[in-house]
Amino acid sequence: MQQNRSAYSELIKAEAKNLGFIFCGIAKAEFLEQEAPRLEAWLNKGMHGEMQYMENHFDKRLDPRLLVDGAKSVISLGLNYYTDNTQSDPLAPKISKYAYGQDYHTVIKDKLKQLLQIINEKIGEVGGRAFVDSAPVLDKAWAQKAGLGWIGKNTNLINQKTGSFFFLAELIIGLELEYDIEPTADHCGTCTRCIDACPTEAIVGPYVVDGSRCISYLTIELKNEIPQEFKGKMDDWMFGCDICQDVCPWNKFSVLHNEPAFHPHPELLHLNSNDLKEITEDIFQKVFKNSAVKRTKFSGLKRNINFLDR
Repeated sequence: MQQNRSAYSELIKAEAKNLGFIFCGIAKAEFLEQEAPRLEAWLNKGMHGEMQYMENHFDKRLDPRLLVDGAKSVISLGLNYYTDNTQSDPLAPKISKYAYGQDYHTVIKDKLKQLLQIINEKIGEVGGRAFVDSAPVLDKAWAQKAGLGWIGKNTNLINQKTGSFFFLAELIIGLELEYDIEPTADHCGTCTRCIDACPTEAIVGPYVVDGSRCISYLTIELKNEIPQEFKGKMDDWMFGCDICQDVCPWNKFSVLHNEPAFHPHPELLHLNSNDLKEITEDIFQKVFKNSAVKRTKFSGLKRNINFLDR
């Protein structure tokens, strides 16, 4: 049986690589004992802001067996999105690299479905579910447990060989596998570049981010008006923010992605400052048709741009 587990695990990792994932690690589906008090304290301090969904399904967030019937293994996967493309107008409101191309939720979900289908075809019928940042799953905790990297002081998962510009996703399945039991050591050392660089002081201490102060939260998750205390501190970000990753020394090892779906819309990077300040709903629908930017809606993007301009 142990031989089968090993062979199945190798098969899954090989197929994940064929689908374009740069990482694949496997952990036993069990209660996340270390994460429980951290999550509870973070929520109690209100650091999730208006993200009420973070309070929901507390038990399921900490135990995948409550989320997926018969869960035995959590397969953590990473998909690279790093690009050296940049917006042509340095004065234009900025968009996070991850949103240059098609919405990662759709791209990754398709790949996960393919991987689950391959598992069913080559191993046998295995119950399971795919997760991409849209369910009560603690992606970074599982990725760390599966040996994909360590959680840095900016709370992003960092890998020594490729940095942190990658998406995380999971397959939680009812099959016992060989588990990666060697978590990666923390290699942040005494570095505080991410903490020092955050213009809204969202990284309130090493390994703790006050989500309600994060520019990504303010430009995407926050549905009400952006608080005036952040006026002049947004560093011209209109959707998301890359600052704490851009300054991270480990991202000098980032390699360019080779996922066609993540190539930017032909017009996106050429929208100048005036184009974006005067953007119409028609242009928004055209340029961001299949983009993660749709999440903030036209009204949200206009709010963000207007806030930067006031």
